[in-house]
Amino acid sequence: MARIAFILLCHKDPDAIIRQAEMLTAVGDYMSIHFDARAKTEHYRKIRSALADNPNVTFARKRIRCGWGEWSLVQASIHAVEAALEAFPRATHFYMLSGDCMAVKSAAFAHEFLDNDDADYIESFDFFESDWIKTGIKEDRLIYRHYFNERVQKKRFYAAYHLQKKLGLTRSVPADLQIQIGSQWWCLRRRTIEWILDFTRKRRDVMRFFATTWIPDETFFQTLVRHLVPEKEIRTRTLTFLMFTDYGMPVTFYNDHYDLLLSQDALFARKISPEATELKTRLGALYANEEATFQISDEGRNLYKFLTGRGRVGRRFASRFWETESSLGRERELMIVICKKWHVAKRVIQRIRQVANVPTIDYLFNEEDTPLPDLGGIQATLGKRTRHRRALMRMLFDYFDTDRLIVCMDPSNLELLHDFAGDRSTTKMLEIQCEFTDAYLTGHAKRVGLAGEQTSAATLERLLPTIRGDMTYESDRIRDADFEHHSVIREGAEPDENAPQIARFLDIPPEKALEIAETPKLFAD
Repeated sequence: MARIAFILLCHKDPDAIIRQAEMLTAVGDYMSIHFDARAKTEHYRKIRSALADNPNVTFARKRIRCGWGEWSLVQASIHAVEAALEAFPRATHFYMLSGDCMAVKSAAFAHEFLDNDDADYIESFDFFESDWIKTGIKEDRLIYRHYFNERVQKKRFYAAYHLQKKLGLTRSVPADLQIQIGSQWWCLRRRTIEWILDFTRKRRDVMRFFATTWIPDETFFQTLVRHLVPEKEIRTRTLTFLMFTDYGMPVTFYNDHYDLLLSQDALFARKISPEATELKTRLGALYANEEATFQISDEGRNLYKFLTGRGRVGRRFASRFWETESSLGRERELMIVICKKWHVAKRVIQRIRQVANVPTIDYLFNEEDTPLPDLGGIQATLGKRTRHRRALMRMLFDYFDTDRLIVCMDPSNLELLHDFAGDRSTTKMLEIQCEFTDAYLTGHAKRVGLAGEQTSAATLERLLPTIRGDMTYESDRIRDADFEHHSVIREGAEPDENAPQIARFLDIPPEKALEIAETPKLFAD
């Protein structure tokens, strides 16, 4: 059975560290602690004293002063790993943690998970080819030598950096290594750890290289694992659930995140707020609970992106340079059916084709696989269609040899609606306002990745009002835009109430519009 040696790097909150160590070792796992030499000596003594009688806890033999982005973090990790390897011969896996991490699964679940797959878990993406680094310097992390800490010695850091650039003092990456990058929160097998430590003793050239790179805790272990372990035995992921804000800062979890954390496909989560005492208590009890079961839905990142994205809807109506293409044509009519329930809109335009004989196209700006003619590649992707929407529309008008064309759009496409409404052509809109049951909203959340099949009822209960409010907000934005030719039909209205709006939109006789409004099961889910 798997036995985990946790490698804990920490620098504060001795009481929390003691509790974390006691919790994780109570079920037979181990812990090796490196407590930053910059931290208070009395804090370190308190931790040593409290855990002195715990045979499953050991400490790095050498404490060093750690700084963010420095080699010292890797060196501290190596010291802690060496201590764990020697102290715990029965440890099968070594799991990197920080003091802000907590288990979101039970020990029984974690052990079974690791037993079922003989592999190393570490993010390792190609340093040069991947887009893992979003901002800041990239190649310069490696080819220049970094002796100073950018956060606390900013002037020296950049002075040394720019001097090397000016003098051309670059260096080569070790020829036999393909540099990798990824999260520093890994879980490696004992054999892999032994190989890495053996490598560090034999390849002093590699150690000297990484010692002066910038943020080596994101590249050192990631590169060595790829160099030493067969690819089929590597899972390029972390078992620690963590997210980052738009500003590159870790998302902090609080008391009300308990259910969300348990539903993620991870064994630990980072980072837990120091004030989240209730969450810490519940998660602390969870690790020793052998009866706990888990429903993995893994919707956390999509859910966070959705919720934090609300309220950031752009209000830019001016055209980009690629949107200055000529008009669709003064004599043409673009008719847009707007509906959140795509199946309802598709049902409406199918009936329109039968009754009014107008060419129609489904959600071409929302669905990649919408059937479209070959227009020379401009229709190939959603990105191309959106960037060159006017050119695309002109080509579709020409292809169908028509002056009237109907397309479907989602209510979230407000920018597109504004762009087409500002064209010299006539743009008409028919908004279909549907009713949203809880069952529909649940299905919608699953379709767009905000929830999974295993998402708990409690999570959905909190999520559904937000989704419902978001859909109402989209409709309100369209109404507030005050488009000139904007008609609305409603699910709760009678056919004879909706028919005049359809007639106005399509410019057809009332009896024809009524045929469309009376379509059986028009709004059915």
